[in-house]
Amino acid sequence: MYFTGITIALMTFLTIGIWHPIVIKTEYYWGTRPWVVYLLVGIACCATALFVENVYVSSFLGVFGASALWGIGELFAQKRRVEKGWFPMNPKRKDQYPQKDEDPTDTRG
Repeated sequence: MYFTGITIALMTFLTIGIWHPIVIKTEYYWGTRPWVVYLLVGIACCATALFVENVYVSSFLGVFGASALWGIGELFAQKRRVEKGWFPMNPKRKDQYPQKDEDPTDTRG
């Protein structure tokens, strides 16, 4: 029997599962500013995966890098979820969110 496929599938599932709380905690403590870190980590991991011969390590790097890149969009989506009240807002960063009586789509200045 060959376990390569199922091992990579399990590793992918766990990696994506780990990124979910990472994105939530990142937005809570630092907002969306770390998106550049996600970009650099994602590009570095995906590029490194191209040069690693071991299928497990290369797969992990590729999945981790792709998850970091996907996390950029999720970071901004998480901010919108917080603004809607679906997730708790960090009270130390209240100034980074629109006030309850403000319309975030209002462009009149």
